[in-house]
Amino acid sequence: AKKTFGQVLPSKARCFYDQKIIQKTFEEWKEWWSVCRERKLTLRAASHHRHLLHSLIFKAWRAYVCQQQGKRNKYYVAEAHAKKQTLRRTWQCWLAYVDVQRTKRGMQSVALAVRERSCLRISWAVWRKRHYQNCTGRKMNVLALQHWAQSLQFRAWLQWRELYLHRQNDKQKETRAVTHHQHWVLKRCVDAWLRHLNLRRAKEHQNELAWEHHRSRIVWQCFSEWRLSWECRRRLHAHQKDVEKLAGRVALRRAFAHWKHYVVLHVEETRQGELAEKHYKHHLLVLQKFWNRWKSRL
Repeated sequence: AKKTFGQVLPSKARCFYDQKIIQKTFEEWKEWWSVCRERKLTLRAASHHRHLLHSLIFKAWRAYVCQQQGKRNKYYVAEAHAKKQTLRRTWQCWLAYVDVQRTKRGMQSVALAVRERSCLRISWAVWRKRHYQNCTGRKMNVLALQHWAQSLQFRAWLQWRELYLHRQNDKQKETRAVTHHQHWVLKRCVDAWLRHLNLRRAKEHQNELAWEHHRSRIVWQCFSEWRLSWECRRRLHAHQKDVEKLAGRVALRRAFAHWKHYVVLHVEETRQGELAEKHYKHHLLVLQKFWNRWKSRL
């Protein structure tokens, strides 16, 4: 109101003041909202990072548990297989021993019968010696076959164990490589996202500065245009007042001229009326004079 020197109405000044207050409030609210938005984005990024780390840790733990369960299952299967193989070998040995004992008993019964029948001790001794040699050879063959089978099974088990350990080491290396690659990719993503966030913040700050400069420039231009328009309007109002004053004077002069002419006409009409009345009276007097003369003559 002081800057406008009292030329603007209070309602317009109050409206302009309210607009400026609302504009400043909106600018502060916009700045606060941008800060809150950046904070929300930061919190969401941190939560996403924690969730991703937890998911990776859970996947690694689940893979480790599955690997340990697989190891245990394979160990249980191998132990059960070894027990079955041992039980099978024991059962086979027991069956062979039962067969040998049955054969021995049968042969002993036959030998006793033969000895009782023939009473040939020499033949019995020779046969017994041969039978013992044969039994010993069979036992040795059976033991050699069992030893060879056990050695083959032990070699196969050693080869399987070495291959299993090698595969487990390969799987562990692959798992570590995949985990390292995932961590490296995650780190690159986080670094790229941080760089993008910094660039975005810098761009937003530059945009805010440019917008502030543009807004101040627009406000100054609007104020300059309003001041020019106000000066033009004030000059126009002053000119209009001068024109109105001049028009009033001209109208007053015209009215005075009309009144003066009316007065002159009225005076002329009054004079002419008086003259006409005098002429009429004179005419009446003449007529009366002539009437008197005509009457006297008559």
